[in-house]
Amino acid sequence: MTPVLVFDIETVPDVAGLRRLNDHPDSLSDAEVAEQAFAARREKNGSDFLPHYLQRVVAISCVLRRNQRDGSAVFHVGSLGSLDDGEAVLIQKFYDLIARYSPQLVSWNGGGFDLPVLHYRGLVHGIAAPRYWEMGEGRDDDSRDFKWNNYISRYHMRHLDLMDLLAMYQPRAAAPLDDLAKLCGFPGKMGMDGSKVWQAYQDGQLDEIRAYCETDVVNTYLMYCRFQLMRGGFSAKEFDREVEFVQESLAELPGPQWMEYLRAFRVTPLHTGGEEEEADY
Repeated sequence: MTPVLVFDIETVPDVAGLRRLNDHPDSLSDAEVAEQAFAARREKNGSDFLPHYLQRVVAISCVLRRNQRDGSAVFHVGSLGSLDDGEAVLIQKFYDLIARYSPQLVSWNGGGFDLPVLHYRGLVHGIAAPRYWEMGEGRDDDSRDFKWNNYISRYHMRHLDLMDLLAMYQPRAAAPLDDLAKLCGFPGKMGMDGSKVWQAYQDGQLDEIRAYCETDVVNTYLMYCRFQLMRGGFSAKEFDREVEFVQESLAELPGPQWMEYLRAFRVTPLHTGGEEEEADY
């Protein structure tokens, strides 16, 4: 089984960058600098959303689903780095994971938001990510494989942006992860949403931001399993077994968010017994 790496990021305004670009006086607080940027965006296009390159990454959470050498399954969920690590460390750790495992990369709107942010912020910090940017220019067989299936090209599957694919690459057809997860019986978002991250960050709640981001990547992994069921990568029996494995793995984790998350499951088993041909995964 190819390792699966599901990822999600949380961001706040890059206040230091805004100060540099706009020559704000030192007397302005970070909150005031950010509010001026929000106001300028609202006047320009009616939205507070800042450009991708002015989004500072404060959390990167991942699910890593892989098999160990002895064949045993591993489901690991967590946030990269520590509370004290800066943006550059978090981004480098993310790209290092890709270099280590060459995984199937999975996201929800990763092509529209998360990856462009990581690209721009990686440039700012001088991050090295050669495996991620591999597009088949090398001479070895492994490199040539990336010409036809890499992390960068929109219609390749090495990075699977589930939201983009399910919407058939039509922005107007895109569905929110929270709603679709709940419709499938999964817990959906817990604790907060993206619009509350900036205030939570100002209040010193980075732990809570990371916990929220971690539940989001579990939602995305479960939706990926549902997608595998639909496309024939999982049989109904395999899907049920994988969801049960996720629940068992989460029950062993510390943190009150996981008990709340497990209580919110509404998914029912799909396999009803009897003979069934199992799909390869």
